[in-house]
Amino acid sequence: MTVSIAKWTLDDYHRMIEVGILCDRQVELLNGEIVEMSPEGAEHAQLSTDGGDYLRSLLGDKVLIRDAKPITIPETSSEPEPDLAIVQPLRELYRTRHPYPENIFWVIEYAFTSLGKDLDSKRKAYAKAGIPEYWVIDLKNRIIKVLRYPIDGNYSHEITLVDGEITPIAFPEITILVKKLLN
Repeated sequence: MTVSIAKWTLDDYHRMIEVGILCDRQVELLNGEIVEMSPEGAEHAQLSTDGGDYLRSLLGDKVLIRDAKPITIPETSSEPEPDLAIVQPLRELYRTRHPYPENIFWVIEYAFTSLGKDLDSKRKAYAKAGIPEYWVIDLKNRIIKVLRYPIDGNYSHEITLVDGEITPIAFPEITILVKKLLN
């Protein structure tokens, strides 16, 4: 006997949210599946807050930085909540819907217990959606994995940083200090 898993659509997920089915659950929709989100430890929460503040100081009003807010990826029936989503500053539009891939410059996940999910299912969802850049900040090993140039559902370029500087694809004039995101 073959077992089939029922996949949820974005509309299904939004209806569940609207009627309160998921109100007491920390979940996100990934590739049509409702997935439990790992609770944030104190270090994870503070480092992602500090990272968001640092990026705001560098990027100013060129972007809107959304902290742990949903983004919508229709191509994969996903609505993840990355720790930081650096998006076009379209505040009025985001009152009616979450940012779509075409609105996203890059996303950042801070990972401690979620590293496997962040480097597998989230990586694939972001790449398949064409999000040009994805950074995973590995809190256990104090490294940043920079994933760029999505092709065929994966990122074609990956570098690992422990120090130095990084320049986002969308803003080549901006230099980001790696240590400011790790410490």
